[in-house]
Amino acid sequence: MPATRRAARTSAPKTDREAGSAADRGDSKDAGQAAGHGTGEDGPTPEAAPDAASETATDQARESGTDPAGFPMNLQRVREASGLLTAAAMRRLDEDLTWYRDLPAEDRSYVGLVAQAGINAFTSWFTDPDRPPHGVSEIFAAAPTELTRSISLQHTLQLVRVVVDVVETHSDRIAAPGGERDLREAVLRYSREVAFSAAEVYARAAEWRGAWDARLEALVVDALVRGDGDDSLRSRISALGWSGRGNALVVVGLATEGLDEIRTAEIRRVARRAAGDALVGIHGDRLVLVLGGEGDLVAAATSLLSRFGTGPVVIGTQVPSLTDAARSARSALAGLTAAPAWPQAPRPVMADDLLPERVLTGDYTARATLIAQAFTPLQDAGGAVLETLSAYLGTGRSLEAAARHLYVHPNTVRYRLRKVSEITGWDPLDARESFVLQVALALGQLGRG
Repeated sequence: MPATRRAARTSAPKTDREAGSAADRGDSKDAGQAAGHGTGEDGPTPEAAPDAASETATDQARESGTDPAGFPMNLQRVREASGLLTAAAMRRLDEDLTWYRDLPAEDRSYVGLVAQAGINAFTSWFTDPDRPPHGVSEIFAAAPTELTRSISLQHTLQLVRVVVDVVETHSDRIAAPGGERDLREAVLRYSREVAFSAAEVYARAAEWRGAWDARLEALVVDALVRGDGDDSLRSRISALGWSGRGNALVVVGLATEGLDEIRTAEIRRVARRAAGDALVGIHGDRLVLVLGGEGDLVAAATSLLSRFGTGPVVIGTQVPSLTDAARSARSALAGLTAAPAWPQAPRPVMADDLLPERVLTGDYTARATLIAQAFTPLQDAGGAVLETLSAYLGTGRSLEAAARHLYVHPNTVRYRLRKVSEITGWDPLDARESFVLQVALALGQLGRG
């Protein structure tokens, strides 16, 4: 028995020396067997032992509260692989993203700088995962401002997605044994924070852009109401994205109570769905809508009646383009002022249907329009048409009385009145339209004198 113990004591050092010699010769299999890591049926394989040890260390780190992603080996490997990851990300961008391939060479190089900055920012954050990650603004700092304006939020998120996928794909090669899952979790956490940061940046930009557009829109509507039509108005209209297709008109009515920015934005969305182009302005207690498009703008305006408050709603004259909309705005506003003089007016009412009432409020444009569209054509028609209309209106709109006054047959009076309707578009036999003709006749007679 003592001899056996002595043999064991002498054989153990010899085994260690043999293991060292085998390791020095590079014979990993012999070294493993000499060190007690054999490949027998009951022993682990050479590859399994390091994985088991790493997993044990990782589990111990988790149990102790230490972040496994901060292991020096993992960190060093990530730093060394930043160039590899950047090259792989650039290849994936070129393969997967059409918008990236369509960029000019200079912009593509700037996108490469952005990708590299993102990977470097991840490496920097990886040293201390408890601190907030770098935001999108810092990652995009390497690129010029023009590039950040041309890349949308969707493009930014696609860029983040590609970089994350590349790091995940290479995590098995980069991470230390047993740290692959921890590296992937760190990448996902960082990418989530960057994505939220990107969404916040673009949301602030959209909010600022929305506020700027609202101010610019108010300036354009105010200029149209005041009758301005200079070059600055055209540039502002272009900045608002007005398509310029089709005609334009202005609709005016009282605004509803409590019309705030949210409700105004809703009106703008509904109006654009109805007409194509739309601007919204609030002037005191009045709501001003400017509609444009190739469809039926009057029908579109009628569909928006519920967005106005109580009282009359007036549709201005339809004009060929938005730059001429000041004329439509003037007629609509003048009609809104004169509308109470016609209690039976439809809702909405066309501004040109309120010409007599507008004349009573001192609207010179309405006065000139009535003379040009009614009195002058009748005067030029000859054939006693104007005289017959005057006799008919002056005798209480009676065909027989007019015929006796003119010494003609009532059918002759009726025939001449039909001519009046054909020439002017207003029917003397209709009560409302005969009133329009009577005002036009009076204005023309005053102009003669």
